[in-house]
Amino acid sequence: MSNAHIPDKPALEGLEQKWDAAWASQGTYLFDRDAAKAKGRAGVFSVDTPPPTASGSLHIGHVFSYTHTDVKARFERMRGKTVFYPMGWDDNGLPTERRVQNYYGVRCDTSLTYDPDFTPPFRGDAKSLKPADQVPISRRNFIELCEELTLEDEKTFESLFRQLALSVDWTQTYRTISDDTIRISQLAFLRNIERGEAYQSLAPTLWDIDFRSAIAQAELEDRDQQASYHRIAFHKSDGSGDIHIETTRPELLPACVALVANPDDERYRPYFGQTVRTPIFDVEVPILAHPLAQQDKGSGIAMICTFGDVTDIIWWRELDLPNRTILGPDGRVLADAPDVLVTDAARAAYAELAGKTVFSAKKRMVELLQESGELLEVSKPFTHPVKFYEKGDRPLEIVSTRQWYLRNGARDAALREKLIALGAGMDWHPDFMRVRYENWTNGLTGDWLVSRQRFFGVPIPVWYGLDENGERDYDRVIVPDAATLPIDPTTDTPAGFTEDQRGVPGGFDAERDIFDTWATSSLTPQLAGGWERDPELWGLVAPFDVRPQGQDIIRTWLFSTMLRSALEDDRAPWAHAAISGFIVDPDRKKMSKSKGNVVTPADILDQHGTDAVRYWAASSRLGADAAFDPQNPTQVKIGRRLAIKVLNAAKFVLSFPVPEGARITHALDAAMLASLDRVVRDATAAFEAFDHARALEVTEAFFWTFCDDYLELVKERAYNQTDAGQASAALALRLALSTLLRLLAPVLAFAAEESWSWFEEGSVHTAAWPEPLGIEGDPALLKTVGEALIGIRRAKTEAKASQKTPVASIVLAGPAAELETLRAAEGDLKAVGRIAEVSYSVADELTVSEIVLAPQEA
Repeated sequence: MSNAHIPDKPALEGLEQKWDAAWASQGTYLFDRDAAKAKGRAGVFSVDTPPPTASGSLHIGHVFSYTHTDVKARFERMRGKTVFYPMGWDDNGLPTERRVQNYYGVRCDTSLTYDPDFTPPFRGDAKSLKPADQVPISRRNFIELCEELTLEDEKTFESLFRQLALSVDWTQTYRTISDDTIRISQLAFLRNIERGEAYQSLAPTLWDIDFRSAIAQAELEDRDQQASYHRIAFHKSDGSGDIHIETTRPELLPACVALVANPDDERYRPYFGQTVRTPIFDVEVPILAHPLAQQDKGSGIAMICTFGDVTDIIWWRELDLPNRTILGPDGRVLADAPDVLVTDAARAAYAELAGKTVFSAKKRMVELLQESGELLEVSKPFTHPVKFYEKGDRPLEIVSTRQWYLRNGARDAALREKLIALGAGMDWHPDFMRVRYENWTNGLTGDWLVSRQRFFGVPIPVWYGLDENGERDYDRVIVPDAATLPIDPTTDTPAGFTEDQRGVPGGFDAERDIFDTWATSSLTPQLAGGWERDPELWGLVAPFDVRPQGQDIIRTWLFSTMLRSALEDDRAPWAHAAISGFIVDPDRKKMSKSKGNVVTPADILDQHGTDAVRYWAASSRLGADAAFDPQNPTQVKIGRRLAIKVLNAAKFVLSFPVPEGARITHALDAAMLASLDRVVRDATAAFEAFDHARALEVTEAFFWTFCDDYLELVKERAYNQTDAGQASAALALRLALSTLLRLLAPVLAFAAEESWSWFEEGSVHTAAWPEPLGIEGDPALLKTVGEALIGIRRAKTEAKASQKTPVASIVLAGPAAELETLRAAEGDLKAVGRIAEVSYSVADELTVSEIVLAPQEA
């Protein structure tokens, strides 16, 4: 072998660009369909890769979790599997719309017509603009800007993922807003309708007043907000006195439909079945019992309003109460008063609230109650959890809207049990994450709300027949033929109708809502795997081998994908779920944009190198949180040192030519390779168990032993062409290097590839995963000799001599068995320690009991 192409000073700089280009030109990571067909499904390893949201920049958490997936994919590829590793981009949804609004300074107004010459007022940060100052544009103009910006984001994301060395097949990509995605999403939904799994209903809906859209249970989060209890007097209908309630939502008094107390509460049991009249509005409402009423909260009796919180919805539904919703989709009090407000005084009071925001309505309602004397007390402010949309800025309200739902097991015990069983039949890494899935599934309170009142997303593919008055007949849902998909019902016409029948009595009207983004993302196996598009591909990759993802979206992405697969195929969509932990800051707080502690990865990758960052990520086990301090990324620095050492060690090992016919004849060489066999077995078992951190740990520990001890011990013998053991040393070094590079390749993708290229053809990433060599040797010898070497170095240091100082004689003391072992490597110890004579003395532990330095020449 010629060393001409090995650099004089190996370095990490420039390797990312060099090898990314080489991998792309050589098709190193392309999915080989012919090979997959030859091997069959068992010979394929398929990944349901998370599609990152194209609504801004990637953060260090993406680097962390996507590296975990990649090291496993690389391992399986080297094990001989044909790897199907696609990438998707999650384009549609509320985050994308908000980013477009804040980037271009625009907002969507569906009443406007398309302007083909529109130029946005900003192309950058317009976040400081108030919504009223954003330029209104048509839906089509808005969608075009969404398309433009997400495409730019995706280019940036791909560039960073390439720099991170993700071994993705970049010819296998999809977007969650493409025509094919729309077709698949719409087809799956039509099948849900056909099987009775999808339905629409007019019902109370969690509503974000900024996004003007319904929000599903899985997208909620609790945030602490300040509130005060208002003690208010309700008047018994028989005139015998008052009943006092305490509420944080006095503005909802016009929507009160009942009072409720716990059935075991002795204070209120005599009043169940009686009625009271509401303050200010003088509406008669019943006093009812329900076990959800908390005896120790407030006065123990609460007013049920339509709707103040999720519990109100439960009470309303289970107690069969009327709906007197007073809040509109803009979060303001509706202009029309509920029909039960019949007196002039009640209507006048309501008029004081109409059109006001919740905040202003509360303030005015409190004033009215104070004026009437029915507000008895206001408590000191306290904090309590309030429901928010996870990406929203204001508390959610509950309004009555007609929405599309997908049955999810909340009210179907058989479906719920099936989902639990499918989850139990999968392997979870780590296993305790399965409990989170089960807890979520068992805790569902309602079916999955899949419709959204937004713009940039997959259109719900239905129309409605109109009656003779031009009103929608919701019992006449018109669905398209599957062969016509994808469609947009706002521009396409249903079969049997003409465009001039749109919106006229006896004609049709389009569904204007789009799907929730999770309704599309729940189909990522189908989108990536060619479901109903490429049956051959689908048969080769589905069900997928692994779904890698974050723990925070078990309730959304993992559950919803499991649901769609259960409904469509009656099976789990994957064999394994690999769940990454969170990235936390040095104070152990989860990184998030809202906290301002997010680290973007580009600078870290540029400063320290990809292999160093991959090492940091791979050092953490699945499910475990990892701290990251951008000011002092210790693990990253350790990874960089390791990657540089790999390059230097490879260059050093390759400086020793291996003679033709070389065999392992020396006990120390055999001992090293036998120890390496153990590492191969341990690392392989760890990778098979999705424990990349353990695989890296055992490999790295041996690599440093190899460099610090074995290389030092055998280098003199390897240099000496006259030594009978030279060939054995050179061969052992080459065998170890080949094995170690392959063991490290899934993590140190660039350093391993560069080193491999110096002496082997092809890519290390398509080379065979190492198998134990089976060379007989005593691993204890390598350990014992290493300890002796440490003792010799320490003895020289204590003698205030350099490590290069010759030694006339040395006495090694230790247990007899260990001393006998050492004799097999005495020649290497003498050479590395520059020792003329070694003698031995039996003792309890191995040590250098005597050292005599050689006389120094004048």
